[in-house]
Amino acid sequence: RIVARHRSGQGYKKISAALKVSKSTVASIILKWKTFGTTRTLSRAGRLAKLSYRARRALVREVKKNPKITVAKLQRCSREMGESCRKSTITAALHQSGFYGRVARRKPLLSARHMKARMKDSKM
Repeated sequence: RIVARHRSGQGYKKISAALKVSKSTVASIILKWKTFGTTRTLSRAGRLAKLSYRARRALVREVKKNPKITVAKLQRCSREMGESCRKSTITAALHQSGFYGRVARRKPLLSARHMKARMKDSKM
């Protein structure tokens, strides 16, 4: 209807008043029609996201609550929410949100023999 009114010579202001939509909506629809020749929603490039924004936020909440939670447990949580996905997908989603799995560096094993050897090396 917007395109038909535009083709008949009406301005954006009159079209928006008659159809009760904003001027920017009228302008964007007409621009789309001029560019692509249609007003339908066109397909986009790339694969759709497996996890929704809601599920991603829920995973982040779980990790903030318990930073030591395993990916397997997070996978079970996501399955309970109705969004089943692989562990690698969950890991990637957490990486995008700024959460990474870190393991602390292990301290060297210090037995009595090791301590003596270290003292000997430090005195030399």
